[in-house]
Amino acid sequence: MYRLLREILFLLPAEAAHYFSMNCLKALCAVGFVRNLLQKRFSHHSPLTTQLFGLSFKNLVGLGAGFDKNAKYLRELETLGFGFIEIGTVTPRPQTGNDKPRLFRLPKDQALINRMGFNNDGVDVVTSRLKKWRNEQPAMSNSQLIIAGNHKLQTTNLLIGGNIGKNKITPNEEAWKDYEICFRALHPYVDFFVVNVSSPNTPGLRELQEKESLRKILTHLQQLNKTFTQQRPILLKIAPDLTNEQIDDVISLAQEINLDGFVATNTTISRDGLQTPNTELQTIGAGGLSGKPVEKRSTDVVRYIHQKTAGSIPVIGSGGIFTAADAANKLAAGATLVEVWTGFIYEGPFIVRRISNALKTASTHL
Repeated sequence: MYRLLREILFLLPAEAAHYFSMNCLKALCAVGFVRNLLQKRFSHHSPLTTQLFGLSFKNLVGLGAGFDKNAKYLRELETLGFGFIEIGTVTPRPQTGNDKPRLFRLPKDQALINRMGFNNDGVDVVTSRLKKWRNEQPAMSNSQLIIAGNHKLQTTNLLIGGNIGKNKITPNEEAWKDYEICFRALHPYVDFFVVNVSSPNTPGLRELQEKESLRKILTHLQQLNKTFTQQRPILLKIAPDLTNEQIDDVISLAQEINLDGFVATNTTISRDGLQTPNTELQTIGAGGLSGKPVEKRSTDVVRYIHQKTAGSIPVIGSGGIFTAADAANKLAAGATLVEVWTGFIYEGPFIVRRISNALKTASTHL
């Protein structure tokens, strides 16, 4: 069924198809009984609840940042069964992003190229939406709450990660201020943070992955985090294009400052091994490549971090996950959770159910 729907959606420009499909889902979920029917259709009964970062993830499958940049579709994504999602990337001030078209499909490679440029409504608007969503959540009984250190865990609701970045016009030496603004505003309304310094679509952003630049941003956020009664886990999202030596620097810093975890990986600037004709790639131009072409490298990065740290720093595996086998490969490499994005576009809304049910079946045979 979804293959036919995908063929129709792929007739539209990629960005237009995204908003059309999500707004249709939003309209359906606005009708109570329809949402209940959809929730049953997409439901799964995974026993793979995971305690991580002082949080309880109801399943292992999340949605990566960039899909719901502005926290507009939280109810709809929860209906589809996601255990957690990253909203954003959020910046202090609103940004229109790069000129359109800026999202492109590569069907022969099961991939996407995007150069969105952190287009978002700004942290104030996103925060107001998150606050409204939190207020609309049903009250939880004491039996549904778990207290773990400085974290109050909710065992049933969708967990939200706040993916934060800097505005394009902010110079790198002032970037820490942008991350602070977003961190302060979002802190009461997200469950964890992901610091994005690895998108290829904001000029100079990846330079912030250098050890000393990272140290300034991350240590400042950690100090700020301690001023809150309930502290939030802070993760770092890294690029697949880092060399092992650069990853070693990031790992060293993470161990030194007791960083909570990594998301590995973001999109790649590489175009190696693609089946899409080079002439088409040249027409598309710059942007981050996601999907199947990045699967192996992202898995290798997950494995490298896991081995180098002896599993002491948790990793969320992201990149090229389309099937349960892909997810299992990430988990076998050392990931504790996984995120989909491009796979969601190509495989459709049943991706969480399929992966969760397959992992459940596999776990019962271990």
